[in-house]
Amino acid sequence: MQKTTLLFILATSLALGSLPTSDAAEPVHMANGIKIGEVTSNSAIVWVRLTRNADRNINGKPFPKNNSKKRVSLKYDNLDAMEGAVPGSDGEVRIVLNGGGSTNESGWVRVKSQNDFIYQKRFSNLHPATQYQVTAEGRGSDSETSECKVEGAFHTAATKETAAKIVFTVVTGQDYPRRDDPANGHRIYPLMKKLEPDFFVHTGDIEYYDKPLPYADNLELARFKWGRLFSMPFQRDFQRDTASYFLKDDHDTLKNDAWPGQTYGDLSWDQGIALFKEQFPLGEKTYRTVRWGKDLQVWLVEGRDYRSPNNMPDGPNKSIWGKEQKAWLKRTVQASDATFRILISPTPIVGPDRGNKNDNHANQGFTHEGDEIRQFVASQKNMYVVCGDRHWQYVSVDPKTGVKEFSCGPTTDKHASGFSEKNRSDMHKYLKIRGGFLSVTIDRNDGKPFASFKHHDTRGGVYNEEVIQAEQ
Repeated sequence: MQKTTLLFILATSLALGSLPTSDAAEPVHMANGIKIGEVTSNSAIVWVRLTRNADRNINGKPFPKNNSKKRVSLKYDNLDAMEGAVPGSDGEVRIVLNGGGSTNESGWVRVKSQNDFIYQKRFSNLHPATQYQVTAEGRGSDSETSECKVEGAFHTAATKETAAKIVFTVVTGQDYPRRDDPANGHRIYPLMKKLEPDFFVHTGDIEYYDKPLPYADNLELARFKWGRLFSMPFQRDFQRDTASYFLKDDHDTLKNDAWPGQTYGDLSWDQGIALFKEQFPLGEKTYRTVRWGKDLQVWLVEGRDYRSPNNMPDGPNKSIWGKEQKAWLKRTVQASDATFRILISPTPIVGPDRGNKNDNHANQGFTHEGDEIRQFVASQKNMYVVCGDRHWQYVSVDPKTGVKEFSCGPTTDKHASGFSEKNRSDMHKYLKIRGGFLSVTIDRNDGKPFASFKHHDTRGGVYNEEVIQAEQ
């Protein structure tokens, strides 16, 4: 009787699914790799995202054409089924740093859907000019063993007392549809990696919310675009071994020429700001300065958070940077004893730009502040400007102040547009409507510091090089 009853209960329980099954939970992955950001002589931030699959959805449905003049997105029933999708996953992650004779680790941390299954860990008290190995691990919520792993490396900056050779690269303007290697991403990334840069700067327009396939006018679609772009093998391989600094511009904040208070569909300004901090390893402030040895200090400025509306009349109260950031820039530049001081801006400060634009310091609408900044830079010894945003490469000199600006140009030839070499003026020392990247080398020859600025193409060549000896 007891045996019969037990068998009946067991059979009923199995039919109703009330007993645990033997099916194991799906393993988790890290299809977006890691990002290593905000590296200084003693700190760094490591970023990781837990994903459902090991790779993007390569065989997913293509996005249909969308001819909306207002750039409104279509409705998608299941984004995970679309080509390039990288859905996130519940679980836990751990980040371990090894270097300088010690191990630092985060411990296991649960990731949450509220922040796209992303975790960022800031490591402090690191040693200067030291190589660190990074290991990021992931496991499912109910697992006690690591199920996936990404390994990478970076080295911290030298202190200001050390004269060290420094190489860094700068890019702007990239998006998924305009990649030049459909299977792997943007070809400049393995080219930059061959240079073994000490660090990398992306000046903004890293992705385009307001470009189609798909338009990203809500939170879900914006996150979709980030996951898709940074699952590309070229990007993923580069980021895991490179210290990076990320700046945002208009298209990766909200939409073209955006300013505070605007919206794009269901995407609000505050969401755009928060999204960028979520998707990239960043500190509290998005304007910052970093010292890399005795001969180099860079300033990375914020061009969206504090700006006045573009359609506001020009004058002393109209600003792109805001009073606090401008005061910070002037104070820290004047306090620096670095041989070369390089201002890296998401948008041009010198130009020239097209006459129909009104969004940067090279445009008429921001003449007052542009003049102020150019005069300040000109008053400094060995200070130069590197900018993004423009879809062409150039070197230009402001005829009034002599400030020299290097525009890195877009990431691919497909992305190069908006200007013509027929428009070359006396300001231009170099002009090329092509994609690629800028590399900068700071070094010494017979004890004398120099800077080399090179414009690279997308195939491994160099279009232009300018070597500048430091003014003593």
